[in-house]
Amino acid sequence: MATILTEPPLAGDEFDTLIGSLERARRTLEWKCSDLDAGAMATKIGASDITLGGLLRHLARVEAVTFAWKLHDRDPHQPDMSVDPAEDWKWTANDDPGSAWAAWRGAVSRSRELVAEAFADGGLGRATGHEFDGWGTPSLRRLLVDMIEEYARHVGHADLIRETIDGRTGEDPPD
Repeated sequence: MATILTEPPLAGDEFDTLIGSLERARRTLEWKCSDLDAGAMATKIGASDITLGGLLRHLARVEAVTFAWKLHDRDPHQPDMSVDPAEDWKWTANDDPGSAWAAWRGAVSRSRELVAEAFADGGLGRATGHEFDGWGTPSLRRLLVDMIEEYARHVGHADLIRETIDGRTGEDPPD
């Protein structure tokens, strides 16, 4: 995993396809949330409490929990992990976008390292992380699929919110 794929390969192996899919979703979320001030990042639509700032906070947490704790049974090392996850969504125009971006980008960077480590230690079938009572220990494959699903759901939220803010639409960020 030397290069970061920005798209799934057209005819790649399973690992590169999963990583490419995840990276594409990360890249799209980043584009949907970029170039906004704290007030715009606090925009809500309908009855939902989801905001773009809240999405960044939430996904930083999910990255850390998924790839540090679930995959390796390690401390996620998120400074705000003591905060109730429901608080992730509470974003106001007074919150600092820079800290949310730093947390998300730091979590993504660490996740990339943890995924590469796990893949080198057993491939996609590696299942030596956290064991869940009554369920077992998830494999790297399962956690990558879970993370792709997590981003897919939230990229949809981000797409609707961003269109409300300034009309930005599209499936993929410009090159």
